[in-house]
Amino acid sequence: MPSTLFYRLGAEKVLGKQIDFVADTLKAILLKNTYVKNLTTDEFLSDISAYRMDTDVTLSGKSKTLGVFDCDDIAWTSVAAGDTASCVVIYKDTGAEATSPLLLWTDNITGFPLAANGGNITVEIDAGAYKFFSL
Repeated sequence: MPSTLFYRLGAEKVLGKQIDFVADTLKAILLKNTYVKNLTTDEFLSDISAYRMDTDVTLSGKSKTLGVFDCDDIAWTSVAAGDTASCVVIYKDTGAEATSPLLLWTDNITGFPLAANGGNITVEIDAGAYKFFSL
């Protein structure tokens, strides 16, 4: 996913040492194609949760090495039919949507946009040099 983008206010939190990509609980939210990203003003999960397609997934296998963030593939199981997935957003889970900061947005996912059909949806993380993202 080489074109993953930071939410601007999330990037501020990263630079302010409020986010630890390995130690913090990070989750992925699968969003409908009706979501229009706003990397400048969207700040918290509550800003985008109306576009959620399924239960959010906790990232596992997280690591950071030489400015590269990696994690295991992200999988949603039995996603209800009827909506089209267009992107994935990574956020830090604080336990409350109003305070869980948005960090990363990507739609550079093989097979997306993808019409959900009741089956599984898996986002495969790049096995190359850039993994999920690289600074």
